[in-house]
Amino acid sequence: MALLELRNVTRRFGDLAAVDDVSLAIEAGEFFTLLGPSGCGKTTILRMIAGFEFPDAGQILLDGKDLAGVPAEKRPVHTVFQSYALFPHLTVAENISFPLRMAHHDPADIRRHLKDALEQVRLTGKADKYPHELSGGQQQRVALARALINRPRLLLLDESLAALDAKLREEMQVELISLQRAVGITFIFVTHAQVEALALSHRIAVMNQGRVEQVDVPSRLYSHPRNRFVADFIGQITMIPAQVEQVGRGHLHLMVEGLGEIVTPLQQSVAAGDKGVFAIRPEQVRIGVQAELAELKNHFAGEVHSLLYQGDVSVYRVRLPNGTLIEALLPNSAPGGAELFKVGAGIRVGWRHDAGVFLHE
Repeated sequence: MALLELRNVTRRFGDLAAVDDVSLAIEAGEFFTLLGPSGCGKTTILRMIAGFEFPDAGQILLDGKDLAGVPAEKRPVHTVFQSYALFPHLTVAENISFPLRMAHHDPADIRRHLKDALEQVRLTGKADKYPHELSGGQQQRVALARALINRPRLLLLDESLAALDAKLREEMQVELISLQRAVGITFIFVTHAQVEALALSHRIAVMNQGRVEQVDVPSRLYSHPRNRFVADFIGQITMIPAQVEQVGRGHLHLMVEGLGEIVTPLQQSVAAGDKGVFAIRPEQVRIGVQAELAELKNHFAGEVHSLLYQGDVSVYRVRLPNGTLIEALLPNSAPGGAELFKVGAGIRVGWRHDAGVFLHE
């Protein structure tokens, strides 16, 4: 049995269905992420799990028990907000131990749990500091320690890394993964940042307009999106209008107007004549001269439209004969630096027959 289940949950605000018939099952010990654009319903789901909102229809079950009517303070659930919500007049130790003091735990028990919590988040030397004396990352760790000190069944994180700068955010991602493994508590994380979701999660639910579009492990979401919304929302991708010409053994043969045939992996529920798009990630596209790409099933002439040098890689946008702009990544790993193709240069792009995916309209 799943630790947490949402069964056909709906939450309305007037005529708007912020959450529309959502069903999810989240396992014990899982780092589960709700991912989607602003207004897709992910934070409303988190608030319903926490008990700050209640469903208009459906059930939310924890350990098989319906949470209907259970107030937030009675649920074995803690939430870490983007603002951290630390008490500015309390020390780190007082902030972290606050939930245990409110529950009237024995002082010796509080000291023992506090020591463990400070060690877990690597703040042992900061116990007597106040929040304003800490960095953003340290404040984040205090908020996490406070949420974890009495071992909730669920820890809910609402855009809790959004206020950090890029480098600190990356460091905190690593810390979150390590902390979640160490404590073994189920984390449910809300974010609109795709890279963050891919880096942190065991599984991700991609949401759009109150509904779940796809639930999967990060690698499958990225490489096998179920539809055009998921493909477009997760990372960079080029989509080229195409029609299925032939369903072969192990491959689809697509026809692209003004370009020709593309060979791509076979998929279920696809038939000759189906219309849709061929979608491919920039890192799957190679760029070079004809001799370098001749062994690839798919290779086409093109012209460099633009390039963006990013240090480790250069991102090219290449215009194909039918006017499509396709993105390609070229690693800058050659000794002495990469030799860049110039804007306007005639080059070729290509990709393997097992790259990309066909998506229906």
